[in-house]
Amino acid sequence: MTRRLEGTVALVTGASSGIGHATALELAREGASVALVGRREDRLTGLAAEITDAGGTPLVVPADITTAPAAAEAVERTVEGLGRLDILVNNAGLMLLGPVPGADLNDWQRMIDINLMGLMYTAHAAVPHLVKAAAEAPRQVADIVNISSLSGRYAYPMTAVYSASKFGVNAFSEALRQELARQHVRVSAVEPGAVATELRTHNTAEVQQYLDTTFRDVERLQSQDIADTVGYIVTRPRHVAVAELLVRPTEQV
Repeated sequence: MTRRLEGTVALVTGASSGIGHATALELAREGASVALVGRREDRLTGLAAEITDAGGTPLVVPADITTAPAAAEAVERTVEGLGRLDILVNNAGLMLLGPVPGADLNDWQRMIDINLMGLMYTAHAAVPHLVKAAAEAPRQVADIVNISSLSGRYAYPMTAVYSASKFGVNAFSEALRQELARQHVRVSAVEPGAVATELRTHNTAEVQQYLDTTFRDVERLQSQDIADTVGYIVTRPRHVAVAELLVRPTEQV
C-alpha cells in the first residue's frame, strides 16, 4: 500500500490519549514521522513504542502548550529532532461542562488556556516552518488541522465556555486559512460530535450522569473515526483544501 505521507513530519498535540493518540498512529501508518506532544510523558513513551514497532519514526515531546514559550519550544524540538514540519494537528483540549451560575472560574480559564490559546500559540510557532515546507518540500503543501467540536458550531446548555472556546477555534481557523491559502498551507477545522474518549471523565459525577443520559441511545464515535478524518484531510491533492468538516454519530441529532 502506498504510504501517502512518506517523508513528511507531523506534530500532534494531546497525543497521550483519545483522538490525539489515534491520529498519531494514523499519520505514522501513512508514512509521516510524528512528534508526540502532551503532558503525560509515560503515555507518550508507550505510543512511541507502538509507532516504532510498526516501523515508524516517533519523537516524544513532553510539553504543556498553555504558555507561548512552551508551545514554541515543542515546535522547535520537533523541527530539530525530525528535520522539518509539514503537518500540525492541534488536538489538545479540555471539556469541563456545567451551568454558568456558580461555575468555578478556574475551570473557564483552563479551557480557554488549552482549547484556544494553546492552539493559537502552537499554530503561531509552526506557521513559518509550514510555509517553508509548502515552498520547498516535494508535496508543495502543508497542513494545520484544528480539532474543534460540534459545540464550536452550536451552543447548548452546560457548554457555554467550552462552546466559546471552540467557536473561537473555528473563527481562528477560517481567518488563518484565508491568510495562508496563497502559500499552500491548508487550514482545516474538524468538528466531532459525541466521541467516546477520556474527555468526559474530567467532569463531575453529576455532569457525567447528564452526558450518559443525553447520549444513552446514541452509538458514539470512536477516536479512530476522527483520526480517519484527519488522515483524509491531509492526504488530499495539493489543489484540494477541506476547510471545515463536521462529523456526527449517525444517531446524534
